[in-house]
Amino acid sequence: MSIRVIVADDQEIVRTGLRMILNAQPGIDVIGEAGDGRRAVELARRERPDVCLFDIRMPGMDGIEATRVLAGPAVEDPLAVVVITTFDLDEYVYAALRAGARGFLLKDAGPDLLSQAVHAAANGDALIAPTVTARLLQAFVGTAPTPTAQPTDALTDREEQVLIAVARGRTNSEIAGELHITLSTVKTHITSLMTKLGVRNRVDIAIWAYETKRVSNRFGPAGAPER
Repeated sequence: MSIRVIVADDQEIVRTGLRMILNAQPGIDVIGEAGDGRRAVELARRERPDVCLFDIRMPGMDGIEATRVLAGPAVEDPLAVVVITTFDLDEYVYAALRAGARGFLLKDAGPDLLSQAVHAAANGDALIAPTVTARLLQAFVGTAPTPTAQPTDALTDREEQVLIAVARGRTNSEIAGELHITLSTVKTHITSLMTKLGVRNRVDIAIWAYETKRVSNRFGPAGAPER
């Protein structure tokens, strides 16, 4: 079955472009569009799409609030939201991740990356544009209103490795290759990380890694330069 997507952006030409790109991808079907956040929320609640693709800056209700309403911590049955924005160092994007977004992309992302993000979100995973992961998260580390929670149990060495890889924007397949473990083992470690950290997805795992200084935009763990 096709992944059902709704697109929300206040510019019609952008919505048209995203719809054409997504509908051209196998296994993806854009079922609706909205020009502002309120209509996007109404449409999402009515249609229950597999993935919502939201712009940040929209009239009425912006993409951050729309994301919080549909995917925030208080939502019992959250929808998958991917934020797509023009700004790679914008505090609104960080706020959107805090609001429950499963990932974000820049609007100049190509069709392949856009398709990957939609598929990842639909599968309960997340994709953060690799070119902005470190720059964005590192820029806004420490802006959270509450102190970073500590894990319920100490992380194992392998979980620390997976944590850092997730924070650097690696996919599950890339992590498996780098650490020489199976894909199912990667998923098991990510599930364990979410449980120990009290978070819901890999985006929150990445945020936690940056807030606890596990990684930065220049150095890896313990000051080791990234490869």
